[in-house]
Amino acid sequence: MKAETHVPHPPAHGGLTGRLCRVYNYYMDSLIRNFCIIAHIDHGKSTLADRLIQKVHLIEDRNFQDQILDTMDIERERGITIKSQAVTIPYTAPDGLSYELNFVDTPGHVDFTYEVSRAISSCEGALLLVDATQGVQAQTLSNMYLAMEHNLEIIPVINKIDMTAANIPATKAQIEKDLGLDAENALLVSARQGTGIDELFEAIVKRIPPPKGSAEKPLRALIFDCHYDAYRGVIVHLRLFDGAAKKGMRIRFMSNGAEYDVESVGLFKIALVETGELRAGSVGYIITGAKMISDVHVGDTVTDAANPCKAALPGFREVKPVVFSSIYPVDSNDYEELKSSLEKLKLNDASLVYEKDSSAALGFGFRCGFLGLLHLEVIQERLEREFNQSIIFTAPSVKYRLHLRSGEEVFIDNPSDYPGENFIEWAEEPYIRASIITPADFLGNIITLCVEKRGVQSNMTYLDEKRVEMVYDMPLAEVLFDFYDRLKSVSRGYASFDYDITGYKDTQLVKLDILLNGKAVDALSQLVYKEKAYERARMVCERLCGEIPRQQFKIPIQGAIGSQIIARETINALRKDVLAKCYGGDVTRKRKLLEKQKEGKKRMKLVGDVELPQSAFLAVLKTKDSE
Repeated sequence: MKAETHVPHPPAHGGLTGRLCRVYNYYMDSLIRNFCIIAHIDHGKSTLADRLIQKVHLIEDRNFQDQILDTMDIERERGITIKSQAVTIPYTAPDGLSYELNFVDTPGHVDFTYEVSRAISSCEGALLLVDATQGVQAQTLSNMYLAMEHNLEIIPVINKIDMTAANIPATKAQIEKDLGLDAENALLVSARQGTGIDELFEAIVKRIPPPKGSAEKPLRALIFDCHYDAYRGVIVHLRLFDGAAKKGMRIRFMSNGAEYDVESVGLFKIALVETGELRAGSVGYIITGAKMISDVHVGDTVTDAANPCKAALPGFREVKPVVFSSIYPVDSNDYEELKSSLEKLKLNDASLVYEKDSSAALGFGFRCGFLGLLHLEVIQERLEREFNQSIIFTAPSVKYRLHLRSGEEVFIDNPSDYPGENFIEWAEEPYIRASIITPADFLGNIITLCVEKRGVQSNMTYLDEKRVEMVYDMPLAEVLFDFYDRLKSVSRGYASFDYDITGYKDTQLVKLDILLNGKAVDALSQLVYKEKAYERARMVCERLCGEIPRQQFKIPIQGAIGSQIIARETINALRKDVLAKCYGGDVTRKRKLLEKQKEGKKRMKLVGDVELPQSAFLAVLKTKDSE
């Protein structure tokens, strides 16, 4: 690699200082490139990011590890990217020019599309990664449309060309036909072996345009992410569109007018590297010492307090959670600690929505909104691992629209808010338009699965001889529990799935109550489709039966709709051997002891209380394939 070419700073005095400064700033801005990698899940984004970082020796080989940008244990264990991560890569081109490449690695799963949209808003270009063995998938299309909405320069990249199953001509044909991009300009790379990385760097600096901002204008920067540091407070991730951010200057958050002094400013180079200044076009961080987490909002605009910009940046589209569940601390004394943990987590995950909630069985907690079931699982694991919280999640639900007999229209996502069938004229549930791309070999299995989930096929298109795209209208509630896992199972992992919320349609909705020893447990109540209520009740009762420890009396577990019991399981009583001390004599002596025990168990059942272990709540959330 050639030595960096340095441009001397303009003179600090003289008649041409202002003009030279403008020329210098323009020249430096032209050497910045902001780009992201977007793709379907498991197409090699994180591995390609590793090769880019290794190529410029941003980190020593002895400190390097695979998935270097996936900083959470859960990301490494599952092999997926959950959080978009920014890193500044210094690249020296063959012509000797030194570029600042600000790169953002993004998630691929449909639940984290909001994370992708935030990353895209801070870039001018995108590398659209396509797996040579799988071709164009559902999220490939979805993410490309996101990039096109932001007018990004899209560079198609075909990855995994070293695999024996790679079919480069077919992949190029799919890029032309399905994506409408010029496949002749597609780059061929192998992220695993490092093939084609030099050509990729050259394409980034030549085909992605430099940022358009001006360093002469007042500071205007977009907060695209944040995270909390226990020692330094809130660390704000910024993309600067105009002006400059310097250490010691006073800044203002435009959404609430809060002002802070900048304590530190710098770039992401795996670790935080302080530079003292960020100029227009750069992606970096600032530390203000802000301890009030509520002052910082992802999507807010940061400006100079002394010379503010005229208008705020557009920010991001509003988050619309589709899955709702309540979180409760196992120990009610940990409520305040859980509240603090959620505030810090929301800094790093702006798509999390929550409000206060309470339950007769579990005490005080929070009602949370998520972008999908995987998002819910990730939040649960992050709370347990990063914040050491012992928590219980209730069964997930979607938001229903109820038309009451009084003429009122209400939205509910919590079973405790269900008014009762006598008050409801009719109910509606959210529907999605699901797009499934699959090899033709698995067509029959996937159609059976979609029909089972109340899906109605609206379109089916053969993309080529081997791949089919199916479009289904189906209830969102049917996708929550086990649809994605079963789709991967019946298609051997080859089918891809993407969906959009389309609106509400009529449904037959009932509230399923779970009774434990005759008492309703509100935390286990669910809103379900009437025809599937029996199946759901039976499944919940069976799983609770396997999780609740036996007592000295029988414990009935019942599923009920109103006053009608539709399912039941019984946990048999532990029996103490009261005959052990009876060494003979007449049989009436034994019978007398057994009758006395029977009467004692009756009294115990009246006053006995059954405690639900945390594993019982988790068992209700498990899918068939996860057992």
